[in-house]
Amino acid sequence: MKCRHCHAPLDLCFVDLGEVPPSNAYLSAEDLAKPEKKYPLRVLVCTHCWLVQTEDFVGVEELFRPDYAYFSSTSGGWLAHAKKYCEGIIPKLGLTADSFVVEVASNDGYLLRNFVAAGIPCLGIEPTASTAAAAEKLGIPVKREFFSEKLGRSMAVLGQKADLIIGNNVYAHVPDINDFTRGLAALLAPEGVITLEFPHLLRLMEDCQFDTIYHEHFSYLSLHAVSRIFDAAGLKVWEVEELPTHGGSLRVSGALRASRRAVDPGVERMRKKEEAGGLFKEKTYEGFQRRADKIKTDLLEFLRDCKRAGRTVVAYGAAAKGNTLLNYAGVNQDLIPYVCDAAPSKEGKYLPGSRIPIREPSILSRDPPQEILILPWNILDEIKQCLAKVSHARLVTAVPRLQIH
Repeated sequence: MKCRHCHAPLDLCFVDLGEVPPSNAYLSAEDLAKPEKKYPLRVLVCTHCWLVQTEDFVGVEELFRPDYAYFSSTSGGWLAHAKKYCEGIIPKLGLTADSFVVEVASNDGYLLRNFVAAGIPCLGIEPTASTAAAAEKLGIPVKREFFSEKLGRSMAVLGQKADLIIGNNVYAHVPDINDFTRGLAALLAPEGVITLEFPHLLRLMEDCQFDTIYHEHFSYLSLHAVSRIFDAAGLKVWEVEELPTHGGSLRVSGALRASRRAVDPGVERMRKKEEAGGLFKEKTYEGFQRRADKIKTDLLEFLRDCKRAGRTVVAYGAAAKGNTLLNYAGVNQDLIPYVCDAAPSKEGKYLPGSRIPIREPSILSRDPPQEILILPWNILDEIKQCLAKVSHARLVTAVPRLQIH
């Protein structure tokens, strides 16, 4: 395989998490009688441009199916994050009823609903039918397609150039990141702005967040890599902001290279921070596998100790990151009988790989466990508030280390 961006050979392996099914391929009861498709989950590092990326095995259509089960609006914290962003960006860019906003991977309308409420014309681009339908019910126009350079150019020809393009947690999800970025440039108005949010590679490495690695995440991004990809597409990064979301993210603001927007000094400060973190040294990546293995071993020891002691452990949050963790550790119903999730789209289904059943949270009151393993540890505080009403169990997280909360 060659690098998705610069096409240099990929010789450095970051981590190998074995053969697992796609993390959002939840199973129905009927699916349990069928074999699951599993694919290698290996992450490689380009030592030329430092883009970290999964090895190619799974097609994008298989990952983002019409019945896609992830709905952004399930998380109250994420809704609040989106609302805060909109309240800041509208006055910052002076957006009005004469402006045009496009969100790529708009999901269920969790963010664009704020622009609709403000009377600012907007369009969502979302290929998964389940989430697009939810957005349309909120009055949000949706184009049901995968975003690409071809789509960006065709919209521009129709006079649909955007004053603001938003991409939250989509940039890591695209297999052809060069084509996608050229599409952003083609769609952007001359003084328009792009904002992209994505988990920061530096934080992934610092906290050994290997559970954020799954087939849907084709790329693991740094400011350095994004700047190079932008530059090749005729764009520039002019502002960067660190966010606490998803265990530590970046929000980069981009514009056309010819734009009048000056580059903020914070961009250079972040580049230096990444350099100090060793992102441009091979040896920084070489110890990650051992750290991931320790997290796996510690979790298994905890679960087996609980089983021997007669303490019931269940999980909360049927998140993709949880599937990576459980499948890498080889955990199944023998150690965790069920996982609770507040999303109706997941209840009644089964986790891919481990085949652990997904139940509604009310079961925690009827049959209280002693321990609850929180799989989406990045929203632990939000989950604590939800569980305070239904359970007195101890809360446990496994990443970046085993902790009792």
